[in-house]
Amino acid sequence: MRIRTTTAAIVAILAVTVVGCSTDKGSVGTVPEAPSAAANSGAAKNAGTPPEPTGAERDAVLEAVHDVNGNLTHDEDKAINAARNQCAALDGGATNPDHAAAQRFSYDGVTLTDDDGSHINFGLRKTLCPES
Repeated sequence: MRIRTTTAAIVAILAVTVVGCSTDKGSVGTVPEAPSAAANSGAAKNAGTPPEPTGAERDAVLEAVHDVNGNLTHDEDKAINAARNQCAALDGGATNPDHAAAQRFSYDGVTLTDDDGSHINFGLRKTLCPES
């Protein structure tokens, strides 16, 4: 239940941010684009969300996540989306990024600890979202 609440809160915050940044007055109150459609947009890049990795970079991200828990990569797209969103949390100054990662990657019957989240963050910093 916490995951759904946390996810809903993050989506709501992102929706408000995207709508609040719009210059089109007619767009207030409209539903923003889905994250996958906005992945390569300027707003996504500004929010710290990297573009979807491909090829060797994608393999490296999946390997980093798999090293923490092999069950997390059964749905590769879900793992990649969680990784991209976690990069936004890391680059956005999340107050407890290890806990955020543990919550974000606790899905499909897998429950992670903050220590697991720390390992995921370490792997993401080595692959998808290095510190700038």
